[in-house]
Amino acid sequence: MKVLIVDDEPLARERLRRMIEEFPGYQVVAEADDGDKALDCVGRLRPDAVLLDLHMPGMDGLQVAGELADSELPPAVIFTTAHSEHALSAHSSQPAGYLLKPVRREDLMAALARARRPSQAQYAALAGQSIADSAMGYVSARTRDGIERVAIRDILYFWADQKYTSAFHLQGELLIEQSLATLEQSLGEVFLRVHRKALVARAQVTGLRYDDDGGAYLTLRYVDVGVPVSRRRLPDVRALLGA
Repeated sequence: MKVLIVDDEPLARERLRRMIEEFPGYQVVAEADDGDKALDCVGRLRPDAVLLDLHMPGMDGLQVAGELADSELPPAVIFTTAHSEHALSAHSSQPAGYLLKPVRREDLMAALARARRPSQAQYAALAGQSIADSAMGYVSARTRDGIERVAIRDILYFWADQKYTSAFHLQGELLIEQSLATLEQSLGEVFLRVHRKALVARAQVTGLRYDDDGGAYLTLRYVDVGVPVSRRRLPDVRALLGA
C-alpha cells in the first residue's frame, strides 16, 4: 500500500515515516510540506492513502481533501492534527480516519488498515471496474461491508477452492469470484501458476522444498504454510528460482 505523508513539520513527517516503515505491506512513496505539493504528488504517484495534516500554511488539509475528492479515483485520506476541535471538523468530511498528534503507533496502524477499504467517494469509480483490474493494480470484491479492494503488490498467492478463489494478502484473505485462469491471463507477468489450485506472486517466492513422500512445496515470504507445486509445473518453478 502506497502512502503519501503531508505535513509542514519535518519532525512530524519523519516520525510518521519511521512508524510506517515498520508495517509490512506499506510504503511511503513521498512526503510533502504543503497542499500544492501534496496534489502534485498524488497526481504523479497515485498513492493509496494520504496522511494529511489539517493545519498548514496556504492550502490547508480540508482544502486539499476537497480537491482530492473530485479526482477520478481519490486516495483514502487520513487527517492528522494537534487540536481535537480540528479533528471534529475533519470528521464531517468523511475521511478514512483522523489521528491526534503525537500519533500513536497502534492508532496509525488501525487507520491505515481502514484505509484499505474504498471510501464513499471511491465506490462509484470502483463499481464499473472488473473484479480483477490489473491496470488499476487491485483485486476487488463485494463484501457485506461494501466493496473491498487489495493492492496486487500485497497479494502473496491465490488459491482456488470449488467456485471461489481466495486472495491471501499481507493483511488477511479476500474471497473473490474470478477463476485462476482469468487471473493468470491478466496477472501472468507478476504471478506464476504452480498448481491447478494455486497462483503465487513471483517476487514472494523464497524457496522449494520436498516432503517425505516427494511432494514439492513453495515457501513464500510472510506465509507459514507451503504452497503445493504440481509435477508438471516444477520446471517453471525451478526456472523462476534459477533466475
